[in-house]
Amino acid sequence: MSTKLKKELRRIICALIIFLVILVIHKANLMPFIFDRRWPATAVYLVPYLIAGYDVICKAFLGIIHGQMLDESFLMTIASIGAIVTGEAEEAAAVMLFYQIGEWFQRYAVGQSRKSISDLMDIAPDYANLELEDGSVEEVDPEDVEIGSVLVVKPGEKIPIDGTVLSGESMINTAALTGESVPRSAHEGDQVISGCINGDGLLRIRAEKVYEDSTVARILELVENATEKKSHTENFITRFARVYTPAVVIAAVLLAVIPSLITGSWITWIYRACTFLVISCPCALVISIPLAFFAGIGAASKSGVLVKGSNYLELLADLDTLVSDKTGTLTEGNFAVSEIIPADGVSPEAVLRDAALAEGMSTHPIAVSIRDAWEDRYPDHDVLSNTDVENVPGQGLIAKEGNELIFVGNGRLMENHAIPYRPVRDSAATICYVARNGDYLGPILIQDRVKNDAKGAIRALKENGVRRVVMLTGDHENVGRAVAEQLGVDEFYAEMLPQDKVEKLEELLTQKENGYLGFIGDGINDAPSLSRADVGIAMGGVGSDAAIEAADVVIMDDSLPRIPAVIAIARRTIRIARQNIVFALGVKALILILGALGIAGMWAAVFADVGVAVLCILNSMRLLLHKKTI
Repeated sequence: MSTKLKKELRRIICALIIFLVILVIHKANLMPFIFDRRWPATAVYLVPYLIAGYDVICKAFLGIIHGQMLDESFLMTIASIGAIVTGEAEEAAAVMLFYQIGEWFQRYAVGQSRKSISDLMDIAPDYANLELEDGSVEEVDPEDVEIGSVLVVKPGEKIPIDGTVLSGESMINTAALTGESVPRSAHEGDQVISGCINGDGLLRIRAEKVYEDSTVARILELVENATEKKSHTENFITRFARVYTPAVVIAAVLLAVIPSLITGSWITWIYRACTFLVISCPCALVISIPLAFFAGIGAASKSGVLVKGSNYLELLADLDTLVSDKTGTLTEGNFAVSEIIPADGVSPEAVLRDAALAEGMSTHPIAVSIRDAWEDRYPDHDVLSNTDVENVPGQGLIAKEGNELIFVGNGRLMENHAIPYRPVRDSAATICYVARNGDYLGPILIQDRVKNDAKGAIRALKENGVRRVVMLTGDHENVGRAVAEQLGVDEFYAEMLPQDKVEKLEELLTQKENGYLGFIGDGINDAPSLSRADVGIAMGGVGSDAAIEAADVVIMDDSLPRIPAVIAIARRTIRIARQNIVFALGVKALILILGALGIAGMWAAVFADVGVAVLCILNSMRLLLHKKTI
């Protein structure tokens, strides 16, 4: 609790104690010489009234001076002064006191809901330890660190810039960014991101980005902008309040004047008009609805998901179709040799050696996987490379070693060079056939493994109301089909270029039923699709800067189950916001009618205003109790 809130609470408690003491004396008739006379009694009740509400009165008068008077402070001030004028000082003090209790509770609730998001601000590093050429270390501002600089991160310090570990070994706490409570290990060569807390080991890191492009700066920018994008529900409440407040003021004036002119009972109808004003105060809606969305964003951030605005929570809650990229999103995105099938009389080492030799200078992911397999399986052998290589587009490579030719590629490469080979049928693998001087050595099977949590995440999406899950991939038809069948997606489309994905997305947007379409991606080539979808969801752990920038929702690690989790949070947020609207308007409408008829007095008005507001706020705060399910 902030110092300001504590100070306000002490003032309210002081006013409440004084009010209760005065009320007891009044009702027990201990001082009839004061309370039997109107103005002395009014003066006594003005003490707790002014202690509790002097700031409300000041705000109301400032609003009048600046032409912005139709707000809650104005309504409460006019209503309470009207009650005093009609001889109901006791009720005026009670109305002001309980209104302030409700306002304090609202400010406290907003502070609590902000905490989940503002905690992220603590991830910003205050300094960076820059290693100088002479080996000494200088403490500098993270914004002054240049790419390529060497930073020293001591145990317990925050990593200031995204970079690569040059030396050292430690456990990295990523909880503030990803919501993942289990620390991750960091060794030489590993990529580390800013905002994480170093464990018990000293790390030397080479900066790979400037501070403004680093993960921590990007997250803080997303958080700061998140509340600017309001949902349709919030915008409706804002527009509603602009019309509603002046309307009820006019209605209160008419209620005070017209019946009084007819009956002559000015005091009675002015009191009813004041009661009407207290009841009509829209603070329950104006506070509780934005609070529900803010709490929803906070609950998502606790689970490692950054939602860039409450409008996207509203879209997530009504998601009909979810389209996903395959590589790096549903699969690990790292190709690996899964099997080597040597021909008769050939060793696996010979097959892999010739393939690694031919692929030695290539940067293609398949080539990298073959070289990695050679280095992992035969670490005592030399790293192989060959510059005398011919690339055959769409078929593979032909490398020359001395007077011998090595062929590595698909079946067409073998057929075009009249090399007899044995085709392998494996729908989930990419097949590289290897031959030397026309002699077939055998195939190498390379696979991009499906993420362990992908199938469960898709099942959870269906359980959370997503009607249709579609996979788009640039891979071959057989690979796409195998992954789709393994994961249980509804449809898949293969061999798609980035522009093909956007075209397919346009087509799917016309096919959705009543809800919205979301797209999940992680690479630069996914940025156009992320921008085109109703809701773009980027995998932030391995995602490119372009993908994260284009997305509306960022998953701060590679955990697919966070997507159905944030959809569940979004649905709960919308449900609570709608409950608040129906409850607040329903109760107010009932008490307004009873107040206009003289059946409900100021005490009922207090409940209709403060009581309803507190109940709506408590309902919204249930979102803050959200527990991570992943």
